[in-house]
Amino acid sequence: MASDGELQPTAPNLDAKEVPQVRLKGENGRLLLLLPPDLETPGAATAWTDIWQQLKQRLNAGERFWQPRTPVHLIVRDRLLDGRQIQAINDVLGEAELELKRIYTSRRQTAVAAATLGFSVEQQSSIPRLNQSDESGQALAEPLYLETTVRSGIEIRHPGTVIVLGDVNPGSSIIADGDVLVWGTLRGVVQAGASGNLRCLVMALRMEPTQIRIGDLMARAPETPPSQYQPEVAYVMNGSIRIVRRTDFSKDLLFS
Repeated sequence: MASDGELQPTAPNLDAKEVPQVRLKGENGRLLLLLPPDLETPGAATAWTDIWQQLKQRLNAGERFWQPRTPVHLIVRDRLLDGRQIQAINDVLGEAELELKRIYTSRRQTAVAAATLGFSVEQQSSIPRLNQSDESGQALAEPLYLETTVRSGIEIRHPGTVIVLGDVNPGSSIIADGDVLVWGTLRGVVQAGASGNLRCLVMALRMEPTQIRIGDLMARAPETPPSQYQPEVAYVMNGSIRIVRRTDFSKDLLFS
């Protein structure tokens, strides 16, 4: 099977009546699985049943250019996938001795479904609805809400604020261009203001991070945990990251 495809493909030539195809591409020891984008032209988008049949045909082809247990990065762009569809893709990849590791999407619903199933996910900017901006006026994507535990080995990337209703376990990471808010215990690695905004913050009900980054600044939680836990906020003041109790924090501190 010949490998082809690009991470940023151009729109199909509809006048030529080309049918968008599922593509596989080997890159740096991993396999990129690219699904056709959703198209705004009525009737032009490839239906899920067509994608599913194409994927099975690609994986069951006689000539395989990948090794067993090769990691797969699934690139879905603006195509909306639900949890059952993502799980079905994972299952059929497993039958071909491949491992789904990361999902790239511009849709929040797909990002939520992927993270809930325990996959690393990167929500990429396309032309989303925007309702936030950073200190430079750069637009941020709408917040990503995750009602799940972020387990070890999982990485979440999002071009806005990330809100987790659950724990962030050691060995996991969250990287956000906006704030990171954890309604639970934070023990993993988090970065707020990843695009350089030092006015972003990290907040958790229980703050025990492996590492905190805001912009390009880094800090760690104290080695000796407090005797009593309460919500805390990490923010930047005078060129360093400070962690204080939520009751002692005011947004005015971000502008001091």
